[in-house]
Amino acid sequence: MSANGPIVPLNAPLVALTPISAFRPRRWHGALLPNTASITFEVLDAEKRPVAATADHFELKNVARIEIAMDHATGMTLMHDPGHSLDERILSEQFGF
Repeated sequence: MSANGPIVPLNAPLVALTPISAFRPRRWHGALLPNTASITFEVLDAEKRPVAATADHFELKNVARIEIAMDHATGMTLMHDPGHSLDERILSEQFGF
């Protein structure tokens, strides 16, 4: 969200690909991809234009090539206020309800 990426519901079968200071194309705002997608980036001139890749607060610097895919084997436990559903919270964040 801090990189102006979308808020994606946890049960949505999507991966949000959000650029941070993208060089080209400058107006590209990212993409929502199916969670089965596999994306590969190859940096053409890594010495002239250093590239960093960040996922879930983990950053790799000086990237020459990176492959991105959803890890379907990893699960998580989410804790939230039992008086409000997660869907309500997402709608509130997105639309200010």
